[in-house]
Amino acid sequence: MELRNIAIIAHVDHGKTTLVDELLKQSGTYRENQATTERAMDSNDLERERGITIFAKPTSVEWKGTRINIVDTPGHADFGGEVERILSMVDGVVLLVDAAEGPMPQTKFVTSKALKLGLRPIVVVNKVDKADGEPDRALDECFDLFANLDATDEQLDFPTMYASGRNGWADMELDGKRDGLDALFDLILSHVPAPAQVANADQPFSMLATTLGGDPFLGRLLTGRVESGTVKAGQTIKAMSRDGKLIENFRCTKILAFRGLDQTAIDVAEAGDIVSIAGMTKATVADTLADASVTEAIPAQPIDPPTITVTFGINDSPLAGRDGKKVQSRVIRDRLHKEAESNVAIKISDTPGGEAFEVAGRGELQMGVLIENMRREGFELSISRPQVLFQDVDGVRHEPIEEATIDVDDEYSGAVIEKITGARKGELVEMKPAGAGKTRIVAHVPSRGLIGYHGEFLTDTRGTGVLNRVFHSWAPHKGTIPGRRAGVLISMENGTSVSYALWKLEDRGKFFIGAQEAVYTGMIIGEHSRENDLEVNPLKGKQLTNVRASGTDEAVRLTTPITLSLEEAIAYIDDDELVEVTPNAIRLRKRYLDPHERKRMAKSA
Repeated sequence: MELRNIAIIAHVDHGKTTLVDELLKQSGTYRENQATTERAMDSNDLERERGITIFAKPTSVEWKGTRINIVDTPGHADFGGEVERILSMVDGVVLLVDAAEGPMPQTKFVTSKALKLGLRPIVVVNKVDKADGEPDRALDECFDLFANLDATDEQLDFPTMYASGRNGWADMELDGKRDGLDALFDLILSHVPAPAQVANADQPFSMLATTLGGDPFLGRLLTGRVESGTVKAGQTIKAMSRDGKLIENFRCTKILAFRGLDQTAIDVAEAGDIVSIAGMTKATVADTLADASVTEAIPAQPIDPPTITVTFGINDSPLAGRDGKKVQSRVIRDRLHKEAESNVAIKISDTPGGEAFEVAGRGELQMGVLIENMRREGFELSISRPQVLFQDVDGVRHEPIEEATIDVDDEYSGAVIEKITGARKGELVEMKPAGAGKTRIVAHVPSRGLIGYHGEFLTDTRGTGVLNRVFHSWAPHKGTIPGRRAGVLISMENGTSVSYALWKLEDRGKFFIGAQEAVYTGMIIGEHSRENDLEVNPLKGKQLTNVRASGTDEAVRLTTPITLSLEEAIAYIDDDELVEVTPNAIRLRKRYLDPHERKRMAKSA
């Protein structure tokens, strides 16, 4: 059977997963009466809740006697490590662009990676039925983007289609028939070359592992494209590291191929096909799996370096161990190292003392997803504020700069520009109208300046603004960026909060807790209305006497407390504070709970 391997790449929310759903439906992958879910490729709980794709996932469909392997990829820059590896596994890409938004920062990121690998994209202008869609403008911007990224003449001569993924049609003409995705399938068959690896069928087996998964029955599963030869289930093969050193010899216990949404066991995998292999115990991502006669490893794509680091520590608060089962540092360490194996964009290092671990990654969202997964697995953690990683270039300290693309209503553009170019040390690169009443702002901002900015940005734009960011370059250090302006309210007692005490303290600031919640000394229970930290007593009840008079017992009505999400909490804290994360709670606390120790540490700092 003939083969085609393609990846679907695009910016966040431009409709990748929805389009893959329709491709699966229209290729006859589902039975007539099969129950299907929306965005079937987003199989992970967190992906369903947040409506985003986090892990790249392959699937396959059959069309006119050809098997098409399709990889659905994430759109967020934080999960760019997934996309960078996947592109080395395919021979063509379908680039989706929203008809209203046009090419966005992540479109630029993934397209530059695809063009560097010599792939010739098919451009699909999606969501052309949107009221504010301008398909022709989006297409012109795509051409300009390709030209700016130094595309070859062959790559600039890209085929284009207009589509509505949600309504399940794609057509070469904007006012065409609009019935089904047949035209897209045919274009993939004619434009995307068959895998060059098919020609290597008579050579010894070799395959580069691009993603690592697990199965409760089969153990580790490494997925990749077979570069040469064939491999049979039960055959003994070896795993080599990037520099060709032997990692292990193992028996290939199972070969799984992607057939629709399921993985099916097959007896033989051939050159060019994308499969998962089971049986290894040590081999991991970027290693080469090969026949015993092969001596050279397949070169792996370099991965962009991490830009931020967060410290994961054990939970040592007075409430530790009440919610979670996994609280020891060695259990946390094992889990983090397991994560670093399958996610090449994350790096783990131990801190002196061994009670905490530095986790370096791409961004706050990536860290938030990792912490959220761990708390659901029963871990208790204390998390520090994200810090930016610096590089020394010729003795000068450099920091990461991100390109922020912001779409806001015209009336809020002034406030946004003032914030970004003022205290946050950003540089305005471009500002242009983007449709009715909207402005698009492009700025280069230090990563430090964007930590914790998203919440403030949504407040400034009344929740209507859209902020996208992607790593741009390293630049000399831009100087100090001020942190949070307000101080915090800190509990001075251990116990359970009382509504009367909180009611009496309401003029001191806003609260993060309500009545009848467990609190402890050093826990942050609210935001102070002034710039200094204030210690308060949330346990103080009303002094009761036996004298009653009308009007003395007024009803206590508390303002609803502010509930911070995990990402908001991590962005909110200062350097001397931590977020305590357990399966059932997210609390803020001071790093040093004892007030005397806090003062001593503040003096020495």
